[in-house]
Amino acid sequence: MDIALRGVLSSSVLRKQIVALTGLLLCGFLLVHLAGNLLLFVGPEAFNIYAHRLTSTPLIYGAEVVLGLIFLVHLGLTLKLTLENIRARGSSPYHTKKPTGRGATWASSTMPYTGMIVLLFIVLHLEALKFGPVYHVTYQDLNVRDLYRTCLEYFSTPGPVAYYVFSMVAVSFHTYHGFWSAFQSLGIHHPKYTPLIRWASRLFAITMGTGFSILPVYCHLQGRGGFP
Repeated sequence: MDIALRGVLSSSVLRKQIVALTGLLLCGFLLVHLAGNLLLFVGPEAFNIYAHRLTSTPLIYGAEVVLGLIFLVHLGLTLKLTLENIRARGSSPYHTKKPTGRGATWASSTMPYTGMIVLLFIVLHLEALKFGPVYHVTYQDLNVRDLYRTCLEYFSTPGPVAYYVFSMVAVSFHTYHGFWSAFQSLGIHHPKYTPLIRWASRLFAITMGTGFSILPVYCHLQGRGGFP
């Protein structure tokens, strides 16, 4: 086990492939998470019952552990690769970054910064909503958490809305380059599929950025009238 772990940590190519795979898994989570959150538009009952069913199943704990491990592996190996790249560039004062054909140069060069923005956002997001104020509501004798009200209350002022949208712009840029780069790292870069992967990465990034950004705006508009 120790030998296998050392092999992972010593192989740059393998580390990049693991970062790519965990990144794609996190992209899948984002897609599912967005689909669930869109129930906000259906109404409080649909959203609250969905959230209740999601969090009340015992499987949620295992899923959260697995998701947390995927995120930590992605974050840890990304940090290691980033530090290695910084040290490699520092060893040569005349080293210049050249386009690699793996995505927009600006998008790739800002990956560490957008990643830090996303990391901070996740912490604040969990604190404000998952572990935020708890209200309850009853639907046909089923008592559930009123997460819909928590969302409307949190986004009732412009500050959290602006911060959320800003963070989603960072998510959009991060997933744009990350999605495309992941296929490159996994060796899926045949010229036949390259245009399709590029368009898929753009579509995914725009969908994530736009989809998640409209949620706080909607909550703000809905919550301005106050709460019962």
